[in-house]
Order: sequence, then C-alpha cells, then structure tokens
Amino acid sequence: MVLGVLGNGLVLIVKLVCKDHFQCLYWLPLFSLTLSDFFCSILIICGSLLAVLSDGQISPWCEVVSLLKFAFITSSIGSIAILCVQRFMGIPSKGKRLSVVMAVACVASWCTGAVFGAVPVAYGWIRYDPAEMLCAVFWESSYSDMLVYILCAFSISIFVPFLLIICCSILTCAGFGKEYSSQDDLSSITPLLVISYLFCYAPFAASELVLLGRLDLTPSPEWLRSLSSVMAYLDCCLNPFIYCTNKDFREAVLILVWNKRRSTTPEPVLTGITRLEL
Repeated sequence: MVLGVLGNGLVLIVKLVCKDHFQCLYWLPLFSLTLSDFFCSILIICGSLLAVLSDGQISPWCEVVSLLKFAFITSSIGSIAILCVQRFMGIPSKGKRLSVVMAVACVASWCTGAVFGAVPVAYGWIRYDPAEMLCAVFWESSYSDMLVYILCAFSISIFVPFLLIICCSILTCAGFGKEYSSQDDLSSITPLLVISYLFCYAPFAASELVLLGRLDLTPSPEWLRSLSSVMAYLDCCLNPFIYCTNKDFREAVLILVWNKRRSTTPEPVLTGITRLEL
C-alpha cells in the first residue's frame, strides 16, 4: 500500500509538473494506467488491510470495493491495450483525429469496468471473502447466471484488450508497426508493463477459469484466491519502478526532488552590466 500510494503519486506529480523534461508521445494511456494504480492502492489495498484488521467489511463499503476492484482491473488492461495500439499505429495522444478515438477508448474501459462491477452489486452476489481479503462475488444459486456473467465480462473487458495487447506487441516487435517515438520516449517501457501485468494477473484469470469448471458452484481454492489478490496488489507497486527504468523519466524525478531541496537557496541573478572603457 505504501509503495503503491507513494510511487504512483510521485509518478503522477512528475507527469504533471516535469512533463517538459521527458518525451512521451502516448501519455494518455500511461496517465490512465497510473491513475488506476494510484486509486487501487488507496482504496482497494487500504480496504483490504482494514478488512484483515477488522475481520471483514460492512455494507455499503463492501459493495463499493467490489465494484471498484473490477473497474480498476478493466481500466488497467484497457489502458495497456490502447498504449499498444497507439504504438503500433503511430497515433500520438494529441495532434491527430484518431487520438480522440483513443481518449474515448480510455474512458470506455473505465465505464465498462464500472458496469460489470455494478451487476453483482445489483443482484446481491457480493459478500466478504477472507481468502481474497476483500468483498468478492460468490455464486450460490445458478450456474447459468455465473457462466453468462463471467463469459460476458471476460470476453468484453478482458479477452478483447488481451488480444489487442498480444497482436500489437508481436507486430510492433516484428517491425510492422508505425512507431514514431524514439528509444528515449517513455513508451519504451511498454514491453515491461505488458509482461508485468500478464504475470501479476495470471492467478486472477486462473481462479475465474477454475470456477467455470465447477458445476457445484464451489469457489476456487483459498490459496489461489489469496495469490490473485496479492499479485494484483504487487502490480500496482511494480509500475512506478518500471517507469524509472526510462533514463529521461529518472532525470525528471531527480529534477523535481532537487528543485525542492534548492528552493530555499536563492540563485544569483544578473541585474545589470557596466561597460568599462580603457
């Protein structure tokens, strides 16, 4: 929680204050991803800690956490998918008409996650899960309801962005993309972001697939549900370190910190010039 809040908070400040010190053609999906990680660290991870300390979560905070959890997962994978598409097609986040489409897609990823997160809340499928350390969806009555919901949520919110990530990443690495940014651009960290996200959210996908195979509606193993939460939290902490692998972004962080340290020491200012004649 501490690493996620401080790390992503610092990244947001650097992106807003020191944006002139590093190049970033595709800043919109990166900003959306950092914003998702920041709010996930504050709301979801903090809520999970409080749930462990207080032995559960009460309504309505329980339902809010469940809704936001799916919204943050969907917005994260949607932002990474949009970043991969922009790099492949060479669409910067400003200056082209297609950039408006990319902006709408970013907003749509947040809205889609909120919609699918609200469905279990509306039908009362939410209760606290000690294994996940927060409120989650539990199926007790109908296998068909669970099957329809998971297939729709995964096919729209997870599978389509995942397919875009894999296809665009492979084509860009193979040299078929229209990548216009230099190696110093912040978007050069995209492969690391993709690998980190797929690695950290693999247990979450596995737990949902295991649930699909259980006709008696018994939940996934406790260790798998706990691992899915911990790995999702780990992804929020890793992204700030991935940003700092970019040289120009590291320099921007140092400039921000160094300027604060030197703010109390005034620098000499040239106030006048005297010409001496011999």
